[in-house]
Amino acid sequence: MLTENWSELTSREKFQERFKRWMDPPGIEFVSSEVREAYAERTRIIKDAIELKKPLRVPISPIMGTFPAAYGGISVQEAMYDYQKMSYAWYKFHRDFQVDTLSSTFMVGPGKVLEILDYRLYKWAGHGTPPTSSYQCQEGEYMLEDEYDLLINDPSNFWIRFYLPRVFGAFESWKALSPFTDLVELPFVGAFMIPMGIPAMRESLKKLLEAGEAAMEWIEAVNAADVKITAEIGVPALFGGFCKAPFDTLGDTLRGTQNIMLDLYRRPGKLVEAMEKLVPVNIEMAVRSSAANNNPMIFIPLHKGDDSFMSPRDFARYYWPTLKKVLLGLIEEGIVPCVFVEGAYNQRLDFLADPELPTRSIIWIFDKTDMKAAKEKLDGKACIAGNIPASMFLAGTPLQMEQYVRDLIETAGKDGGFILTSGAVLDDVRPENLQAMIAAGLKYGRYS
Repeated sequence: MLTENWSELTSREKFQERFKRWMDPPGIEFVSSEVREAYAERTRIIKDAIELKKPLRVPISPIMGTFPAAYGGISVQEAMYDYQKMSYAWYKFHRDFQVDTLSSTFMVGPGKVLEILDYRLYKWAGHGTPPTSSYQCQEGEYMLEDEYDLLINDPSNFWIRFYLPRVFGAFESWKALSPFTDLVELPFVGAFMIPMGIPAMRESLKKLLEAGEAAMEWIEAVNAADVKITAEIGVPALFGGFCKAPFDTLGDTLRGTQNIMLDLYRRPGKLVEAMEKLVPVNIEMAVRSSAANNNPMIFIPLHKGDDSFMSPRDFARYYWPTLKKVLLGLIEEGIVPCVFVEGAYNQRLDFLADPELPTRSIIWIFDKTDMKAAKEKLDGKACIAGNIPASMFLAGTPLQMEQYVRDLIETAGKDGGFILTSGAVLDDVRPENLQAMIAAGLKYGRYS
């Protein structure tokens, strides 16, 4: 629980309060003083990097996908269904590589829950993708072109009665429900409950209870696995939650890529209105998860804003304004947005350096952006991270990795404000290349 006078604090005071709880996590009993000090050092160097100080050394934080499963000798499908095997594999990864941040078992996903609910937005290992592969989004038109007003007028109602029945087989019957706002007077209660009595709805509710039981089993295993890694190895979680750019919420989850690009020209006013409605939704989701996880940093992947996707004019009109509002909303609450800048943002760096964004408040994690240009543009403004190519972890050599890391630290890590990480989520990795990354980070990344 945060302090009672939370609303009276400044954004910077909230920032410090959130970091206190992350750096001294409640409920974690470290197995030794050495592990406790390792945790303290890792949190200190990350906080120093965010605040643009010179830490003891550059934090080393590769973004892991499914590689810990392969390294632990199990398939991704096994990790999603057998939580004991998952726990062992992820523990082995952290024990052997000693990176500075936790790759949470939470991100593996609960296969049984997804299966019970008949989740259709994604394929996952053994359910549409091979047992050794990660999940894959199946884009579709899950919000129709004439449904913008439904979303704008009441996002929760749209989600319950239109979106969920389309992406979860178990929720198909929910489209028969009336808006919950109908429940205002005694005479209307009976009518509202009628759909709850139909066989399909009763079956849906049974599935919901079954999924809830499976989710409890999963989260207990996830919490135990992550706490064990933290308590015995001293690794903090870099991310405490997740939210999105409003354009991506619409483009990824609701309209699909092709349709949202058409909407830029056919219904730009409704698109902007819907994105504005999604700003507080994303802020609230991030604030809630940050508080629940005692972690001040929120992961925000940018999927559709890179240089190749839309023109600078369209980026300025449609992508940036609501993303900026989300960033400002999080910073006001003392939260650090960890913005995963997928693709290249070489034409967008002036936006990221917006003077209205407070300094020492954001981590920009770059994929294919020129890191020299990013350092020059954001120096003294924000922490940057990145951008070792995913291909180098699989197809490169240890020597090539060492040379890349050395050059990257000399360019982007000069005078601090830098976190060493991959430019993409890592599924396929040669262990010797990951070891070379870590070794080079330790060798070339010390400031004192």
